Amino acid sequence: MKQMRWLLFLTAVLFLMVACGGGEAEPETAVSDTASESVPNPPTPEPAATPTLAPPVVVVDGVSEESSEEPAPAPEVVETKIRPWPADKFGYGVQVHGNATVGDPIFTMDTVRGQLGLNWVKMQIQWWLIHPSPDADQWFFYDGVIDEAANHNLNLMVSVVGSPDWTRAAGNHIGPPDDYNAYANFLTELINRHPGQIDAIEVWNEQNLDREWQTANGISPEDYVRFLQVAHDAIKAADPNIIVISGALSPTGTGDWVRWADDFEYLDRALAAGLLNYADCVGAHHNGYNIGPDVAFDQAGSTAEAATAVFRGPFDNPHHSWSFKTTLDTYAQKIQAIDPNMKLCVTEFGWASSEGYDAAPEGFAFALDNTLEEQATYIVQAYQQMHDSGNVWLAFLFNYDFGNKGSGITDDPVPYSIVDINGVPRPAFGAVAGMEKAD
Repeated sequence: MKQMRWLLFLTAVLFLMVACGGGEAEPETAVSDTASESVPNPPTPEPAATPTLAPPVVVVDGVSEESSEEPAPAPEVVETKIRPWPADKFGYGVQVHGNATVGDPIFTMDTVRGQLGLNWVKMQIQWWLIHPSPDADQWFFYDGVIDEAANHNLNLMVSVVGSPDWTRAAGNHIGPPDDYNAYANFLTELINRHPGQIDAIEVWNEQNLDREWQTANGISPEDYVRFLQVAHDAIKAADPNIIVISGALSPTGTGDWVRWADDFEYLDRALAAGLLNYADCVGAHHNGYNIGPDVAFDQAGSTAEAATAVFRGPFDNPHHSWSFKTTLDTYAQKIQAIDPNMKLCVTEFGWASSEGYDAAPEGFAFALDNTLEEQATYIVQAYQQMHDSGNVWLAFLFNYDFGNKGSGITDDPVPYSIVDINGVPRPAFGAVAGMEKAD
């Protein structure tokens, strides 16, 4: 998520570029929570306040345990989850806060399944947090979330990032291990620890940015494809039913291939290096900024929003990276030119709204242009658009529950959340709950 500050720079030249982690501009437009969870050696987070959503009825061994408050309607009983996930079925997903020490995983999964009516959840796993040293074993950070997703018959996708510093000569978490087999061994450990509970794995995150992929060779699509191959082979050996998703790229402007690489250019080189041989689905990210999901990058200037928007990037400096539609359509064209059956897995998408808050996160001024109703409308429209396109297999909204698990209104993921800082549902929550979920 902390990827937008590069936009401020690009408006001055081509369009804005936002680096959300520090003072030096970096080009990141995709929505991701990686940065918010990848700061080296952060303190163990304190449990967040209990969300204030009306809790659904929790059924344990067939016995209904009522809360003292008026419960939400009991969720529809789902006997088993669908596994393996059919190639012709669209998956409706949402990203949840994956750290089991924050909040209540049972409540989270009750809500995703029973109130939102979704069939997939995404969480992110920081490898270094589990094994900060070769002998350390801190699975408690994630076990509860994984187990409760399974207990609620939700399909689970995990994004696995953050190499321990002891696996890298560079001595930090920002990039793959020096020996790719170390990552493969960790994936095998994860799968064996939670047999049948992991349904898809995204192999890394936004590797076209140096803040996510720092190696001796720098940003390299060819290196990433070799890394993906090692990960793919390990995953399929441990559980062939797991969907392997290539790491989603960050939509960016023209890059110098040192700090960042244009996502279209990067994808072309990765495809030429054989990316599709080692993925069941191609990962994609997009933050919708302050234009709708059906607006192509070269059409933004003619929309009604162009006359009123405070954040001017999409309107005054047209570029493909501003547009959800252009980005996804172009990715699909590129991959299907090689394999007509290959689809996208949109592992992060969303629209930020700071309506009701006094400020927006630094570098996220577009959140001030989006009303809560627009956020709700855009999200539902995007789900429908992805479904109807036939180009998307799985789609994960960013996000459900970072609103009341973040550090306040200036924390990057908070304006994207469909609950507010008190855990109260925003209009987007009801819109997602009420929308049709077609196959």
